[in-house]
This record gives sequence, structure tokens and C-alpha cells, in this order.
Amino acid sequence: MAGRQAVKAYLDLVSQACRAVLIFLKHNKIPHTVENIAIRKGQHKTPEFTKLNPMQKLPVLEDNGFVLTESDAILKYLCAVLCTTGPPYVPDHWYPKLPEKRARVDEYTAWNHANTHTSSIFLHEIGFDMWLVDMTFQAVTLFFFQNCFLCQLKSFKILSRLFQSLCGGRDILKDRPKLLSWRSRVQSVLSDSFDEAHSAVYQIRDKFTAKLSPCSKQATL
Repeated sequence: MAGRQAVKAYLDLVSQACRAVLIFLKHNKIPHTVENIAIRKGQHKTPEFTKLNPMQKLPVLEDNGFVLTESDAILKYLCAVLCTTGPPYVPDHWYPKLPEKRARVDEYTAWNHANTHTSSIFLHEIGFDMWLVDMTFQAVTLFFFQNCFLCQLKSFKILSRLFQSLCGGRDILKDRPKLLSWRSRVQSVLSDSFDEAHSAVYQIRDKFTAKLSPCSKQATL
């Protein structure tokens, strides 16, 4: 960003919302620095962080003195600022200017925040609520396959949400070929930025599955 400092992102990559912000920053080559805030250690409750976000939640973005919270707001802000001012210029397809197309992105992000975040599609200790999982898949089918969106904000937000189940050693897309194909296409577009953002999830998955017996591992995966 010419004439401006690199943005600073406060993140914990165990969080889906934080991963979405990091993917966007890296994939679009937006100059940035990352301040790792470990929620498990209570670092989001320190006096220093509370000054940034009194709600003590992640992610937080700091841009030349301007502080913004909530992943949806952060992503849309970056699109709005860099789509016009650059460099680097963020392509319009992420958050289209055309009202109808932008409204479709807003439609999904509003649904995602009100449903998948609060309900959680996986429960790490007590198992899956399959009704909630099916509801999520139905919504994904509606928002993606009927509207044919691939490279928009909602694509990697929902994929990061679905990847959260890997923390419990489960791939909940394995029996859904259309969604598997969609996942592969999105990951191919995002390439290394997606894998880097999910490194913490992969590590948790590996530790979790390593503790399972061969029989239980096969049943879970």
C-alpha cells in the first residue's frame, strides 16, 4: 500500500475467523505483520489487547492507527480500500461492486455469522450434532452451487469453517463428492496461503489422530 504502513493483524490461527483474514492478506499479497494472540493462554484478556478490542475477541486489524474488529468487517474493509487505492489492488471479484453480486456475498456472510459460528459444526469433546452439519451443507449447496461463486469472500470463509472439524480428526466432506470437488477448486486457487493459514489446524489434527487406536482412528476418519 503506497504511502501507508503495512497492516497489523492480531490472530490466533486456531480460530476460523482469524484464518480467513490471514488467507486474504497472503493470497492478495497485502503487506502485513501478524501478532499472534494465544486464546488458550488468555492473551486476548490482557490490558494491552483489551485497549485494542474491549470485547476481547479476535481477529483485530490495525491500519495506520485505525483499529477494526470482526472478520467480515475486516475483509470487506480491505476490499473497499485496496480495490480503489492500492497497491496492491484487490480484484473486484472478492467483493463485487455490482449491487446484486455484492448482496449475494453479504447474504451468505450474514447467514454464516448467525448460524455456523454460533452453532458450531463440530463439538470437539462430545461429538457431532448431525442435524446442524446437514443444515450447513444445505446452505453451502444453496449459496455456492446455485450461484456458482468460487473466488469471493464467502468461499474461503465457509471452507475454513468446515476445516475446523479436522481438529477432531474428522473430514466431514469425505462422503460428499460435490463439496469435495468444490473444496479442491478453492484450495487450488488459494494454494499456499490456505495451507499456511491452516497449519495450526493440521497440527491439532495430527496430535488428535496420533492418540487414537487403529480401530477408533478408522471409525473416526
